[in-house]
Amino acid sequence: MNCKQVFSIIAVLAVALPATVFAVQAAEITPAVVYSTGGKFDGSFNQSAFEGAERFKQETGIDYREFELRNDTQSEQAIRNFAREGRDPIVVIGFQQATSLAKVAPEFPDTRFTIVDMVVDQPNVQSVVFREHEGTYLVGMLAAMASKSGTIGVVGGMDIPLIRRMTCGYALGALQAVSGIKVLESMTGTTGAAWNDPVRGAELATTQIGLGADVVLQLAGGTGIGVLQATADAGKLGIGSDANQNGLHPGSVLTSMVKHVDVAVFEAFEAARNGDWKPGIRSLGLAEGGIDWALDDFNRDLITSAMKDAADAARNDIINGRIIVHDYMQDGTCPR
Repeated sequence: MNCKQVFSIIAVLAVALPATVFAVQAAEITPAVVYSTGGKFDGSFNQSAFEGAERFKQETGIDYREFELRNDTQSEQAIRNFAREGRDPIVVIGFQQATSLAKVAPEFPDTRFTIVDMVVDQPNVQSVVFREHEGTYLVGMLAAMASKSGTIGVVGGMDIPLIRRMTCGYALGALQAVSGIKVLESMTGTTGAAWNDPVRGAELATTQIGLGADVVLQLAGGTGIGVLQATADAGKLGIGSDANQNGLHPGSVLTSMVKHVDVAVFEAFEAARNGDWKPGIRSLGLAEGGIDWALDDFNRDLITSAMKDAADAARNDIINGRIIVHDYMQDGTCPR
């Protein structure tokens, strides 16, 4: 397509949809990130976002601004301040910030916002969501196959449908691999503080271990660091999430359910820079490379060939539609 054709298309779209279309052009951008509570070095969700922003900076030389929320009440002000500064695009991390973004985005119709892990229906907002239950299904299979006690566990952070979706996928994968396996579930709390309480995470994991669990998945952000510490201290196996956490306790982390928030952040910045950023919903799962499980030198000795083969086969079946992992968020249930 030549430049004349591109400008013609833009002109037509500008007349038809002036409020929803962003011009396709190469331009300098001034990106920013607003992290969720828990800190950018939470070893999990926020840190993955940070790594995506850092990758963009290293590859392009374009710096970015960032803000770490100490609590959820800071969200609206942080997003608005960046927009007032002329920052564009602004990437907002975490479902808790959806209400704030829904309020701020209409005030700055020419600013491009991307939110990760929630949908905000505004013409200048891109919503990136993940099919996490596909990934937890796979690590659930691995957990069940690694368990010697016949009981595994999962510790969630804030008790929200998103985490219930992930725990459901974990249980379904485990039951697929080992019929009758027992899956213990615990949630840390009902506020944003549930993502940043490693002491409580360790307590919940220890309780599950006392009830027989010998593999425990953490789905709790910074709180999950305590889960992994407790499982390692007890001589049991932990499973990381969001970022690859296999190296935190080598030999004691069975695997990690990797959620590529880094890719979502990097691609939001890159698309804005290239002029092909678009509003709307992006759903990333196994097929799109947004979700996976981690196998590396830190956990290779813990994964048998039978475990890897089973997980790889299920991964392909999910991608090809032969396995449909039930989505808790569709109906609020987890059929087992």
